[in-house]
Amino acid sequence: MWMDIFESFLFIALELTLLFIGISFFINLIQGIIPYERLEQLMEKSHPLISAFVALLFAFITPFCSCSTIPVVVNLLNKKVRFGIVMIFLFASPVLDPTILTLMTAMLGMKVAISYTVITASLSVLIALLLERLGFDSQVKQVMMKGYQSNTKRFNFKAALSETLLLMKTVYPFLIIGAAIGAIIHGAVPTDWITTYMGGDTWWLVPVAAIIGIPLYIRLSTMIPISQIMVAKGMALGPVMALMISSAGASLPELTLLNSIFKKKLVVAFVASVFTMSTISGFLFYIL
Repeated sequence: MWMDIFESFLFIALELTLLFIGISFFINLIQGIIPYERLEQLMEKSHPLISAFVALLFAFITPFCSCSTIPVVVNLLNKKVRFGIVMIFLFASPVLDPTILTLMTAMLGMKVAISYTVITASLSVLIALLLERLGFDSQVKQVMMKGYQSNTKRFNFKAALSETLLLMKTVYPFLIIGAAIGAIIHGAVPTDWITTYMGGDTWWLVPVAAIIGIPLYIRLSTMIPISQIMVAKGMALGPVMALMISSAGASLPELTLLNSIFKKKLVVAFVASVFTMSTISGFLFYIL
């Protein structure tokens, strides 16, 4: 059993390492030519539909975890960007990332990655604009945060390599942890047990997974190799996606930071929104 676990870990870790380094380097290479300031201006002054699309694009090209989005959110609010557009970025940024989506495509398939992107992007827009329509923009505190700057790196290989190495130090360990957990599940957890208790059309697993994920601080890079093994062993895709989205979309450290810029009513609404997004996403994956 231990040899099977070790071989599984080596295979998963090697595959993820090659993909992670390659995609991370490419993304960091093009960061210097992305017009961040122009994107912020478009979010601020364009038609709502264009602003919503730009917010999703901005979320996609900014490889931030849930906590790292907060300075950007404050910066956008200080620039008087429409509340609903800022919330689209807040919901979408932690769950939409080119590196993560590439890993998801490799591990779970193209159909899953495309469905995940469409579902999370659509729900981010719908829920954010609904919060604005319900008047939650009045629940934002007046906060000034210094230190945020748009990306101004030049387009060069040295900077991209430096950023990739930095990312390796901060994010890569979570990827390896995920590979190790996935390998243990692959070798030690019986397939019949997962199929019996976590597979099939057991609908209540989706909201339970969404609830479990919210207080956790799990990077999607950790969850993807675990998810691949769980799905391969027979776990339903719905609760897997619900857990991934809720754990990436909200966490206790992020909620602590949000409490400094949002009033309690909006913080509660944010948690409820992430739960709703992850739950609906889980049920949609059942249908798909």
